[in-house]
Amino acid sequence: MSFQIVVIGTSLGGLSALKIVLERLPADFSVPIAIVQHRHKESNSGLQQLLQESISLPIREVEDKDEILPRHIYLAPADYHLLVEPGHFALSTDEPVSYARPSIDVLFESAADIYGDEVIGIILTGANHDGMQGLKKIKARGGITIVQEPATAESCIMPEAAISAVAVDWILTLSDIADQMVKLCYLSRK
Repeated sequence: MSFQIVVIGTSLGGLSALKIVLERLPADFSVPIAIVQHRHKESNSGLQQLLQESISLPIREVEDKDEILPRHIYLAPADYHLLVEPGHFALSTDEPVSYARPSIDVLFESAADIYGDEVIGIILTGANHDGMQGLKKIKARGGITIVQEPATAESCIMPEAAISAVAVDWILTLSDIADQMVKLCYLSRK
């Protein structure tokens, strides 16, 4: 099986969690990664800069209709839902979902709709239930589901909600999540 996209959702404590996962990925990690990190709608592009400092893959905030390219990491911009469409992203200002815009559920559900079993969905630390429904949809469509070990999360609410709702494939520490992503994506190319 080859994967078309990795989608990651996180909230409280997400910056440090994302850094640990992303900086362990090799520069030739080819599967595109799309990330929803809950943040204040007034926040600037500081998240991109903070992550890029220690990560070899290029990171960018998505603009509407951006092409989905291999070896890139994409961030949902503040106050916009990020949706996956065939070959590109779309942005939406629809109502918040699970009190969030961008919403993890919106990203995950759209990725599952477009790519079915070629999606890896990952839930990291967070203090609400956003992502639970989206991860459920990825699993239902045959995709791979990974959740951060709740005991290692800055806020365990989001990982625990996901685990309670979905028979997830792996519950892992942050560094093990990166290793598993590499294993899955490299094995799929052979």
